[in-house]
Amino acid sequence: MGDPSRSLQVIGAGFARTGTVSMALALEKVLEGPVCHGGTQLLGREDAYVQKWLAVYAAKNDKPKRLAALREATRGFVAITDTPGTHFIGDLCEIYPDAKVIGWKRDPEKWWKSMEQMIKHAMPGWLRWYLIIMPGWRWFPVIMGEMSKRGREMLMEDGYDKGPGPERLTQAVEVGILEHYYSKVEQIVPEDRMYWIGLSDGWGPLCKILDRPVPDCPFPRANDAKAVEETARYVFKRTALAWMGVLGVLAAACTLLWYIY
Repeated sequence: MGDPSRSLQVIGAGFARTGTVSMALALEKVLEGPVCHGGTQLLGREDAYVQKWLAVYAAKNDKPKRLAALREATRGFVAITDTPGTHFIGDLCEIYPDAKVIGWKRDPEKWWKSMEQMIKHAMPGWLRWYLIIMPGWRWFPVIMGEMSKRGREMLMEDGYDKGPGPERLTQAVEVGILEHYYSKVEQIVPEDRMYWIGLSDGWGPLCKILDRPVPDCPFPRANDAKAVEETARYVFKRTALAWMGVLGVLAAACTLLWYIY
């Protein structure tokens, strides 16, 4: 949950699957407040919150409406990391003129191996129906579809428009999608607001940028892929139990009707 008394101080510019979970945990510690990490929030919040991000995507061609929706989706957080935030860095800079933009990078080959696994295990078509009985989670396939669509649009805007889905992404990797993304970030963000750090450098650089004391604990080293897998298992298990309950009630109702009639 966000804290209504807090406002965004850091806009995370790290690309998806480059350590966004680790940075979210680090920022929560340093800034002592809630951080909007895309995957965590979209799988851990109620229907109404996920719909706030859907409103942001729905207003992609209406800037005033988009900015208003984006402000509402990020209200109460001290920082944001991961997608969908990375799709709206320019807008976030406009909404929060005092926020610092912090980026971090990852070896392109290691990043692609991680991203490729996610693409191979992309959400099956039946997932939307499987999650339909679960508040909050039932909107996850919808918002993932919007994020994927926006990602493809951004690639097409940059000229990577040959071939369907995976082929287009593979082409983008071959020409350096990560390097291109970070180059675009530097073009969007004013130089005096843009900072780069290495996650392997620990607390020092981050705390210096934010003028905060160094925490007396190790820097978070979360595994994005592992975190996603653990969350997915939890979601599938909880949903399976919910379906068992629903089907159990239906079976009992049918049995009762059979005896009555």
